[in-house]
Amino acid sequence: MNSDWKNKLYFGDNLDIMREQIPDESVDLIYLDPPFNSKATYNVLFQEKNGTESGAQITAFEDTWQWGQESEQAYHELVTQGPKKLADLIQAMRSFLGTNDMMAYLVMMAIRLVEMHRVLKQIGSIYLHCDPTASHYLKLLMDAIFGHKNFCNEIIWRRAFGHGDSNRYGAIHDTILFYGKSNKKLWNKTLQKPDREYIETFFDQYDEQRKERYQRISLSALGLSGGGYDYEYKGVRTLWRCPEETLKKHDREGRLHWPKKKGGVPRLKRYETDYKGAPIQDIWTDISKIHNQSRELLGYPTQKPEALLERIIKASSNEGDIVMDPFCGCGTTIAVAERLNRKWIGIDITNLAVTLMKHRLEDTFGPDLSTYEVLGDPKDLHGAKALAEQDKYQFEWWALGKVAARPAQDKKKGADKGIDGYVYFIDDTSGKAKAIIISVKGGHVTVSQIRDLKGVLDRDKAAIGAFITLQEPTKPMKEEAAAAGFYEPELLPGKLYPKMQILTIEEILNGKQLEYPRVAPEVTFKKAERKGKSGEMEQGRLL
Repeated sequence: MNSDWKNKLYFGDNLDIMREQIPDESVDLIYLDPPFNSKATYNVLFQEKNGTESGAQITAFEDTWQWGQESEQAYHELVTQGPKKLADLIQAMRSFLGTNDMMAYLVMMAIRLVEMHRVLKQIGSIYLHCDPTASHYLKLLMDAIFGHKNFCNEIIWRRAFGHGDSNRYGAIHDTILFYGKSNKKLWNKTLQKPDREYIETFFDQYDEQRKERYQRISLSALGLSGGGYDYEYKGVRTLWRCPEETLKKHDREGRLHWPKKKGGVPRLKRYETDYKGAPIQDIWTDISKIHNQSRELLGYPTQKPEALLERIIKASSNEGDIVMDPFCGCGTTIAVAERLNRKWIGIDITNLAVTLMKHRLEDTFGPDLSTYEVLGDPKDLHGAKALAEQDKYQFEWWALGKVAARPAQDKKKGADKGIDGYVYFIDDTSGKAKAIIISVKGGHVTVSQIRDLKGVLDRDKAAIGAFITLQEPTKPMKEEAAAAGFYEPELLPGKLYPKMQILTIEEILNGKQLEYPRVAPEVTFKKAERKGKSGEMEQGRLL
């Protein structure tokens, strides 16, 4: 692995980032799990102090694909500048579907898939995770962009064991479309763990000499594509699967099972100790989805199990290869890539997701985490101001992330009750967490906002209040905050923390942090389990 390489976590639109930041043919493997056109609103759920799900839900990505100016522009670009097959297909899809939400989704996916084709190496592969809502349309797009000859598999993943639907069969599977960039794609044959039922059924013979069961494997190549070896052995002439010298070796080792019928073709004995498992097929039923009792659960609604990504990454990349996920979400792809010693690129359009990924990586790998850089988020005051003007919610999430706070709720859906975020801490033997309530302001600030926050502090019986501001606070604001007094922990007599704290974005960028007792492990975010690079589980906390 190149020692100069830095793994990359991008905040922003993956279309712009791929076009501006990712070179041609530089990525070995792409996995993407884009939001489906399901009208769903995807929320990040945080776990409360008592272990229950939080009632506060943060909209991380609203799946509200609608035909508008952006999709019209993307459609025009695809038709006028895209590959001819894709241009013809997109026009036919629009004629069939019209300008509805599904067509908007497909256009926005198509223009991104073109960029993914560009950045993928000739030996690279792409896995597109989707559900039956749009998988048939997406497969047509993939055929047009990657070529139908480079289609490898439509993988069916059973993500649930079953549930009842009122008027149809239960929908329990997702589809993963697997394509290569070319017929030279990298492929590591992977085996499924030996299945006990299979062994009990098919290892139906017993070798008295070896005291071991075995199954009989055909040695005839008749009916198989690719030819065989035509010769006679011990009076049996057929088209064999192996050369004569190999067959003689099997015979000397006592590994041929001769049928009772004279002239019958012998079979190869495969002993139970030889059986390492069968090659993995295109229906995956052995990987369970993330559920409420999963140790991996972080609370992200579209979170996929690490075992799913591990199978894909091991099959289609080697150590040191670059794995990219352009819809990174809570970061399962990059976490598994890191554990398996791959390089990685993660992209997400929400700063909240980027914050969650940073926590996950640092909790999971600790000091073993490879060097990485976060790109696209503000690094200076000018960038912070630009983000605040562009999207106040993204600005709030970014500012909260800088002080390791979790957002309070989805303010797009209702009143925010004067709170933008929380930090929780434990500083006594009760085990109960105390709260720091946070208000973030990207615009004009006044002393009345400090008074309002003090009122919320008293109402919610929080330990500390924090006011984060892009502008410099006024003198009356500082005086009002100072008048709130101090918080003194019971177990740290004499240790005083300002009850009301004001932090400017400039101060935070220069390293200033909230002042509060840090005598116990941080409990604001749910902890990802600690894992070694080998993938073995280490002791971790899930709070």
